[in-house]
Amino acid sequence: MTAATSGRSDVARLRQELLFSALRGIEGSSSLAFAIFEELAVNIVEGRLPPGHEVNSADLARQFNTSRTPIREALLLLEREGLVIVPPRRRPYVSPVALEQVKEIYEIRGSLYTLVCELVVQRATDEEIAALADWQKLLEHDAECGDVDSYFWHNVGFRNAEAQLSRNQELQRRLSSLGLQMHRFRHLSLSLPGRLKHSVADHERLVRAYADRDVALASAVSRSLVLRGYRALERSGKF
Repeated sequence: MTAATSGRSDVARLRQELLFSALRGIEGSSSLAFAIFEELAVNIVEGRLPPGHEVNSADLARQFNTSRTPIREALLLLEREGLVIVPPRRRPYVSPVALEQVKEIYEIRGSLYTLVCELVVQRATDEEIAALADWQKLLEHDAECGDVDSYFWHNVGFRNAEAQLSRNQELQRRLSSLGLQMHRFRHLSLSLPGRLKHSVADHERLVRAYADRDVALASAVSRSLVLRGYRALERSGKF
């Protein structure tokens, strides 16, 4: 993905692009199965379908005017991404979340983004770093509006664009392997009171550190940004 060219009015297209980038091996899935997957994944990530919520295949078949086959394909994708559980002879349901699992994923992500920062400072051009400021402007606008969903997807876009500047495809694959579960946790964290204000300020400091080619500061800010998200979840009492 290039710089933030999608604009504030095109979050839906950005969201679909980012959902594709988080998936692995979806080539065999039909477009209808992916549309169903997207509908459910976004509702789970954005918190409208909470842990334990049952997924009614018959309702989905009516909503999308389709047979059960694309529904099953979509549910298998969701199960593979850890967003739903499909038990035998029972309705699928949104997977539960354990705080220990969240902690471990955030620890991994914090370490990976420390490496991202080192490589961005070494390899990105001044123009590429300046393009991150375009994403930052979108984040600032979303934070001012209190638009958690738009902020979240622009935040994912910022981080994906940043990772691409590392010019390390294996590192990008490792980050992507954290998948939609990571999106789920990040959205929940950003929806907590006061989080948008802290997050947008941290991103602004990160962009300045990159512009100054200050690898130590960029790494420290990025790791703090990630772990601040986890601490907010830990204090939230939602687990």
